[in-house]
Amino acid sequence: MLLMLAGAIVWSGSRTRDERQNEVRREARSMARMGSAYLSQYFDGLDAVASALMRHSAIAALDPAQCDALFAELLAEQPLLLNVVLRDRDGGLVASGAEPRTDRTSTPAPAYLLEVLKSGRPAISELYSGPLTGQPTIGQAYPVRAADGTVVGVLAFSLNVLALRKVFEGLALPAGSALTLLDQKGRVLVRSPDGERYIGQTIASGRPHALADDAPVQTDIDNVERFIGTASIDRVPWALIVGIPRSVVRERLTPLFARNLAISVAAVLAVVCLSLWLSHQTSRGLNRLRSAAQRIAGGDLSTPVRMAVPNLELAELQEAFITMAANLRATRDALDRQVEQERKMREMLQSLQRQVVRQERLAAVGVLVSGVAHELNNPLQAILGTAELLERKPDLDAEVREEIGILKTQGGRAREIIRNLSRFGSQQSSPPTVVDLRAVIEEVMQLRRYDLEKASITIEVEASASGKVNANVTEMEQVTLNFVINAQQAIESAGRERGRILLRLYDDGRKVRLEVQDDGPGVAPEHEAKLFQPFFTTKPVGKGTGLGLSVSYGIIDSYGGVIGCHGNEWNGATFFFELPAAEISSDQVIAVTSRV
Repeated sequence: MLLMLAGAIVWSGSRTRDERQNEVRREARSMARMGSAYLSQYFDGLDAVASALMRHSAIAALDPAQCDALFAELLAEQPLLLNVVLRDRDGGLVASGAEPRTDRTSTPAPAYLLEVLKSGRPAISELYSGPLTGQPTIGQAYPVRAADGTVVGVLAFSLNVLALRKVFEGLALPAGSALTLLDQKGRVLVRSPDGERYIGQTIASGRPHALADDAPVQTDIDNVERFIGTASIDRVPWALIVGIPRSVVRERLTPLFARNLAISVAAVLAVVCLSLWLSHQTSRGLNRLRSAAQRIAGGDLSTPVRMAVPNLELAELQEAFITMAANLRATRDALDRQVEQERKMREMLQSLQRQVVRQERLAAVGVLVSGVAHELNNPLQAILGTAELLERKPDLDAEVREEIGILKTQGGRAREIIRNLSRFGSQQSSPPTVVDLRAVIEEVMQLRRYDLEKASITIEVEASASGKVNANVTEMEQVTLNFVINAQQAIESAGRERGRILLRLYDDGRKVRLEVQDDGPGVAPEHEAKLFQPFFTTKPVGKGTGLGLSVSYGIIDSYGGVIGCHGNEWNGATFFFELPAAEISSDQVIAVTSRV
C-alpha cells in the first residue's frame, strides 16, 4: 500500500507539475494578450488626443506660437510623450512642444512624416533617434486637413521608448518575469527589466510573433529559462512577448508537495475520507466557477462573489475570474464612454454643419433680396397698375384682355416669389398647403415652352403620380423651374442643335418624386459634391448666380424632403427631389381637384 501510495504521490506530483507548467504558459499568453490590449488602448487614446488637437483652430491655422504653448501643456499631461510637433505640407517645422537642440529651420522631417503628407493617412514610424530631442523614440503621425479636406500639415507624437513600459504596469507578472516588445524587424522596443540595455537589439527576424509557439520553454536573451507567451498588436506589426520563469512553477509546486507529503505521512487511514472531502470541495468550487463563467458568457460582468476554496489552483482561478470580470467590465465601460463621446461629437458636427449651411443660405438670399426686392417691387407695382388701367378700357379686344390677364397673373407670381425669398432670408415660411405637382408642372411648361421651342429643345412630361404633397405652390414652381432652366442651359452649353428634356412625376412608396432629365453633357465628378452650395456655378459670368440650386435645396429640406442629382442613360444629368406624400381628407381632395 505504501508503494502504491508512493507511486501515486510521484504520479500526482508529475501531473501537478505539468498542470502548473501549462497554467504558467497560459498565464504568459493571457498576460501577453492583456498587455497587447493595454498598448492598443493607449494608441486609441493617442488617436482621441490627436482628433481633439486637430479641431483646435491654432492647428488648422498652423499658428506656431499658440501650437507651441498647446503642445507644452500636452507634454506636461502626457509623461510618455517626448515631443509633439506640427509640420507644414512641405515638411517644415511649424511648432514643437519640446525645445529643439538645433535651429528649427534646419531640422529635416523624418521620412514617415513625408509619407503621411503624401498619402494623407496616419502612420507609425520605426525606432529612431528624435531629431529634436535626440532620444530613442517612435513616432505616431496624423494628417492635418483644412476645411475643404486637403492635407495642410502633419501632427506627430514622439513616444518615449524608455518610458513606454509604464503602459504595462497594470500587468500582475510574477517575480523574475520579463516583458519584451518587438517591432516588425525583431528589434527590442520595450524590455522589462533592463530596458535601456536591450533597446534596439535584434533578437528575432522574420516572424517575431512565432517565438512562443515553437517550444514550451525557451531561453530568454538574459539566459533565463521562461515560459513564453506572445500576442500581436492589432494596429501595428509588433509582437509583445511575456516570459514567466520556470522557478515560478517550482514555487507554486512546493506548498502542494509539502502538504501532500504531510497528509500521506500523518494519516494513511484518512486518505480515503480526505480524498472524498477534497473531491466534494473541488467539485463545488468548480461548479461555482462554472456558474460564474456562464454568467460572464451571458453578459453579466458583475464581480463574482469571492468564496472559500479548498486549494491554491481554485483560489487562483477564482481570482483570475474576478480579475477577468473586472477587466471586461472596465473595457466595456470604456467602450461605452467612447461610443457616447463619438455620438456627441457626431451630433455636434452635424449641428454645426446644418448651422453653416443655414447661415450661408441666409447670407446668399439676404444679399439677393436686399439688392433686388425693393428695385423689383416698385416696377412690378407700376406694371400691375398699368395692366389694371388698360383692362378697364371698354374698347379692348378679348385677345388683348386675355394677354393682360396673363400679364397680371405672372406679375402677381413674380411679386409672390420676391415675398417668398424675403421670408426665406428671414427664416420665415408661409404655411404649406396640399399641392398637386402636376399643376406645378403645367405652370412651368406654360412659362418655358416658348423659350424651349426657340432653342429647339423638346420637352416631354410623364406624370403618373396620384399623391399630393404639403408645400407652398410658388416654392414648388420655383424649384421645378430651376431644374428646367438648368437642363436647358446645360443642353445649350453643349452646342447641340437639338435637345431633349423629360419631366417624370411618379409615386415612390409613401413619397412623391419629380425628376428633370436632360441629354446635356452631365455633371463632372469633381462638381457633384458642390452642386447645392451657395454661389457655386459652372456657368459663364452673367449666366448664373449660383443660388438656384442652393435655394432649391433649402426649400426641399425645409419640407423634410431629399434633393439630388445623378447621371442617366442619355449621358446627361437628372435632377430630382422627393417629398413625403400628404395625408389629406376627402374635403381637401375635393379642394385640390377643383384647383387643378
